[in-house]
Amino acid sequence: MPRRYRIAIGGFMLESNGHAPVSTREEFAASVHLEGDALLADLASANPRSPTTLTGFTAEMDRIAEWQPVPLVMAAVGASGPVDQPFFDEVVERMRQLLRAAGPVDAVFLSQHGAATATVDIDPDGTVFRAVREIVGPDVPVVATLDLHANVSPAMVDLADILVAYRENPHTDMPERGADCARHLKAMLGGMKPHAAFVKLPFIPPSTSQNTKSGPYADVIAYGQKQVGNGVIDVSVSSGFSLGDTPKNGMSVIVTATDKKQADTVARDVAAYAWSQRQRFITHLTSLERCTEMALACSRDPGKPSLLFADVADNPGGGGRGNTSFILAAFHKAGVTGCAIGPVFDPPLAAEAHRLGVGATFVARFNRDETTTFSDPFTAEGKVVALSDGLFVGRRGMAAGRTLDMGPAALVQVGGIQVVVMTHRHQALDPMFFETFGVDIAKLRCLVVKSRGHFRAGFDIFFPDDRIIEVDVPGLTTPVLQNVPWRQVPRPIYPLDPEMTWAP
Repeated sequence: MPRRYRIAIGGFMLESNGHAPVSTREEFAASVHLEGDALLADLASANPRSPTTLTGFTAEMDRIAEWQPVPLVMAAVGASGPVDQPFFDEVVERMRQLLRAAGPVDAVFLSQHGAATATVDIDPDGTVFRAVREIVGPDVPVVATLDLHANVSPAMVDLADILVAYRENPHTDMPERGADCARHLKAMLGGMKPHAAFVKLPFIPPSTSQNTKSGPYADVIAYGQKQVGNGVIDVSVSSGFSLGDTPKNGMSVIVTATDKKQADTVARDVAAYAWSQRQRFITHLTSLERCTEMALACSRDPGKPSLLFADVADNPGGGGRGNTSFILAAFHKAGVTGCAIGPVFDPPLAAEAHRLGVGATFVARFNRDETTTFSDPFTAEGKVVALSDGLFVGRRGMAAGRTLDMGPAALVQVGGIQVVVMTHRHQALDPMFFETFGVDIAKLRCLVVKSRGHFRAGFDIFFPDDRIIEVDVPGLTTPVLQNVPWRQVPRPIYPLDPEMTWAP
């Protein structure tokens, strides 16, 4: 009879924008903060809240081994600022408590992001790995997934046995990377001994040049994947979260192999190739003035193809507040019609719409209570078109099959523009952010999404790449790196220091 392995599961996922407001306990509670039996119940549900790396791992373990999951804590939220240190300390301590109480385990799987910072701790991911390793000891396998945008530290590589980063952006391969970890872990339990090599590049690729459908990052990842096999277990190239503003900033190459020398050789080779491609990572944005002209032309001529405008500088998936009004104000002033914008994070406005009810007309005051940089107020005559409790199941891309919660939300009409307003901050991952309110995306003349790039996997059925425009406006997630007020990134670093030289 095969042995039944006891494997601890959990994780901490946050992408910290160094210039965004602190990420709080309340944010995690509104997204994912589960432990023990509640985590197991969520994973067993039809539409879990848990990250799909965790569901992918558990599904593959069910297929390949007799095992018992030992649930720890799964705390996950979209990008925000540095996590509040006392809350993070509580999460780590609770992980320790549950892991100690569980008794000996055969292995640990963690679903991490890899780009978290805290208000004190600059490497929370390393802290999580250290807490686990201190309890299970040096010989118990610890395997983890990382986001493609992880800012990897040496401690993370040293304390885990295998780190596997996503390869797709948008991150539609999260379940597959979780499944990879299950297979790697099973191999380790069977006696396989991995060795990791790590190279950090002094290179911050702009966020808008990190898509993996095509382009320089796609080529770098493909180059790495060609090295897998013949003893090379995994090659992970993490572009890094450009706006982390941390000493961990920079692209990372992690190679895991059964031979240490081979891992070192491959890691240096992949890093050298990535560095050779650095000048291809150039961002091209379109001015707000030109975007307004394009949107107005679409409004006036139904024969023109509809357009999607991406507000890449105010991406909640990168720590943006999801509330800047630059595009809304310009389109409204110009008289753009047949347009939808969202989702916009504005709890007071969403609450007011719910109090007034569907059909009510009122003065819509956006950002009335916001003090965050770039959160300028905007006021216009509005009408409540539709209301929702904010709960829905995603149907495409990264959100497909997952339960998401906008909190009390509303569709508010201002002039010829419909604006989705929500209570809990999200980026526009999925058409359901609009379809929940009855918006027929196919009939819109233009759509504005608060997202950098993950929207592409959700809205590709409506807007091919040649009808997507990235707008150059201010925001906490601007990909124009020269406009970022850097404080902690190591220097020199490319492209901030364009003439620098480097070799792995």
